[in-house]
Amino acid sequence: MRFKPGKAAMVAATALSTAACAGKSDQIAASFVSPSLYQGLSCQQLAVEAQSVANRAAAAAVAQDKKASNDAVAVGVGAVLFWPALFFIKGDGAQAAEVARLKGEMQAIEQANMQKNCNIRFAR
Repeated sequence: MRFKPGKAAMVAATALSTAACAGKSDQIAASFVSPSLYQGLSCQQLAVEAQSVANRAAAAAVAQDKKASNDAVAVGVGAVLFWPALFFIKGDGAQAAEVARLKGEMQAIEQANMQKNCNIRFAR
């Protein structure tokens, strides 16, 4: 099977743009955050911090998932209808880094919780 030059370029552009798409929040790995940051907190303070970080993480996940959906739409439109739409793909950036950091903070708070025997329950 032989591609026409224009078609080959379109396939290559689509493949590259798909690789640049923003990932869903559940696919982003947590960044390391040291649990020692939370060692000085009481169990009550730790619970308040856990709730605050969980709220910010949820908001960041929604924003990241919206970004990933927008990128997927741009790839679909660009591949099928209008290739300049591929330039609107943003990929992972500061939002993904925020999701990773907040996931890391939650893990650090959970570790501090276990080390201090606070018995805070974390939803999954």
